[in-house]
Amino acid sequence: MDVTITNIRKEFARFPALNDVSLKIASGELIALLGPSGSGKTTLLRLIAGLDFPTAGQIFFGDEDASHHSVQDRNVGFVFQHYALFRHMTVAENIGFGLKVRPAASRPPKAEISRRVAELLEMVQLSGFDKRYPHQLSGGQRQRVALARAMAIEPRILLLDEPFGALDAKVRKELRRWLREFHDRTGHTTVFVTHDQEEALELADRVVVMSQGKIEQVGSADDVYDRPSSPFVFSFIGDSTQLPVEVKNGTVLFQGEPLGIAEPGEGAGQLFFRPEDVDLIDARDALSGKVTACRRLAGTRIAEIDIANDGHAPYHVEIEVPLHAPVELGSDIRFRPTRWKIFRD
Repeated sequence: MDVTITNIRKEFARFPALNDVSLKIASGELIALLGPSGSGKTTLLRLIAGLDFPTAGQIFFGDEDASHHSVQDRNVGFVFQHYALFRHMTVAENIGFGLKVRPAASRPPKAEISRRVAELLEMVQLSGFDKRYPHQLSGGQRQRVALARAMAIEPRILLLDEPFGALDAKVRKELRRWLREFHDRTGHTTVFVTHDQEEALELADRVVVMSQGKIEQVGSADDVYDRPSSPFVFSFIGDSTQLPVEVKNGTVLFQGEPLGIAEPGEGAGQLFFRPEDVDLIDARDALSGKVTACRRLAGTRIAEIDIANDGHAPYHVEIEVPLHAPVELGSDIRFRPTRWKIFRD
């Protein structure tokens, strides 16, 4: 089921939580809505689910305008951060609940519900857990039960709101891998909300980066990390440094001095680059500063550098350096970006 979101606006007490948002989600796609708190990602998910309704704009499920349909009419599966399982019900009863409460005309026979529950238990790797209660399960197991319950109703779209936010880091990583495999097996159109960049980049076919009620960029993990389209995306996705520069005759200047990198055009702008995209260099046309800290990070080191700023607070920069690099606290260091982007003021 493909989903088309067209010029959606959502206001709360005249405050626009979403402002002219449009997005096309292909059938079978796994989409991540990524952004800081207040960016509008959960509001957008609730509008797709039918838990809330837009102030303006439309939401289509296929060719059907579902903008003001109820949750029941939309037939979506919803998984929350805190599981929302019924504590007094067994695992099997939780999974089958959505089928058992259907109107009599559309309710499957008991035998069919039992078959569907057993099939889902196997799919989420919890066969044999059917008679247990939620308190007898780990957090990761409870979240898999929640996913099975959402899938039991055979939803047109699967929606997940911070599905792994309540779990510890190791379990989150295991469940991310499992969810990707589960999605590839079932092929459901899936939209999930997260503020975890690693989660979005690892899981999603495409990432929708949101800020202040608008979509900043939509693209693959490579697109949003390697080719960010705005200063916000560059600074929000991964680590980065931002420095004010000026471009003159195709040469990039910082504090009036050339950096040894070229850029077409003229005028002031902001230079962005990532810690891993630098080379240490012994040349005058480079960035230079003093090493204030150095720490090990797997097979490399992170050097923290202060760059003088004409009597103001220094610019603080972090770069990756090889383990064998002669970087000492208090020493001067020179480096140059190898990959960068300049956003014009």
